[in-house]
Amino acid sequence: MKIIVPMAGRGSRLRPHTLTIPKPLIPIAGKPIVQRLVESIAEVLEEKIDEIAFIISEDFGAEIEAKLKDIAKGLDAKSSIYYQDKPLGTGHAIMCAKESLQGPAVIAYADTLFKADFKLDKDADAVMWVKKVDNPEAFGVVNLNDKGHITELVEKPKDFVSDLAVIGIYYFKDVSVLKTQLEKVIEENIMHGGEYQINDGIKKMRANGAVFKPGQVDEWMDCGNKHVTVETNSRMLKFIQQEGKEQLISSSVKIEDSEIIEPCFIGENVFLKNTKIGPNVSIGDGTVVDNCTIKNSLIQEHAEITNAKLDKAMIGNFARFDGNFTSVSIGDYSILE
Repeated sequence: MKIIVPMAGRGSRLRPHTLTIPKPLIPIAGKPIVQRLVESIAEVLEEKIDEIAFIISEDFGAEIEAKLKDIAKGLDAKSSIYYQDKPLGTGHAIMCAKESLQGPAVIAYADTLFKADFKLDKDADAVMWVKKVDNPEAFGVVNLNDKGHITELVEKPKDFVSDLAVIGIYYFKDVSVLKTQLEKVIEENIMHGGEYQINDGIKKMRANGAVFKPGQVDEWMDCGNKHVTVETNSRMLKFIQQEGKEQLISSSVKIEDSEIIEPCFIGENVFLKNTKIGPNVSIGDGTVVDNCTIKNSLIQEHAEITNAKLDKAMIGNFARFDGNFTSVSIGDYSILE
């Protein structure tokens, strides 16, 4: 089994955080989004992952590529790195990894997380993972027939079609079939908004008789912008605490006159002084927090936070923030609210 992960660019909606690291590498409860994604997929599949193919922008650099290879290694899988040189859509991104498009595979976009306990129907030609939503007009949704097969895929329907939204994760019993159809999409220059889309390859597969079935997830968590990423961090912390499978607070944390209200993730060599942390806070390795009250927030590595009262905040690597500031140096895309 393979996992194909289109990651595209760094992500403009999460600037300034994505100026130094791509969005899929931003940590959620102490692990990069893309790592949590592939680990969750592996758990649902319940079988060995042979290869993880990452499709990235070439400007990600060697350090990011090394981190991606480590993520694959953590699942005892081969890592493959492919480059998408132009932002020409999901179908184009997938075709950049055409050498890996053979055999059973899951394709998953690296800006979403999920929780699910369904069993994958591997007899289907393909499975589209979906979540029941209250506002289907804002999503791509699927329609089902009386056999439970997907008969229609509609983008942001004005009239009600279904409340099952596509979350951007797909299983293909033989992904080379999708590759063949996407090759035709590109040859025929079928574009939407100047991009080649996976949906057109899926439509061609269905037209040739392929059976698509839904796999319904219990939770769907977006990481598209600052607000929803902070919310996803909070939700993931609660799930991890309930499951009890991960140690959330490092044994190397130094605490001086401080209180931690769980659930929280606190990384290696964090120093908390005169501070109240939590609930729903993630703090990365090497961060110092002094005289603060912080809840529902995500702080990355080696930051210095002093004299602050923060709620629903997101602070990047090596940032320095003093709540009593009088002299400010703020870079491009920074936000103070």
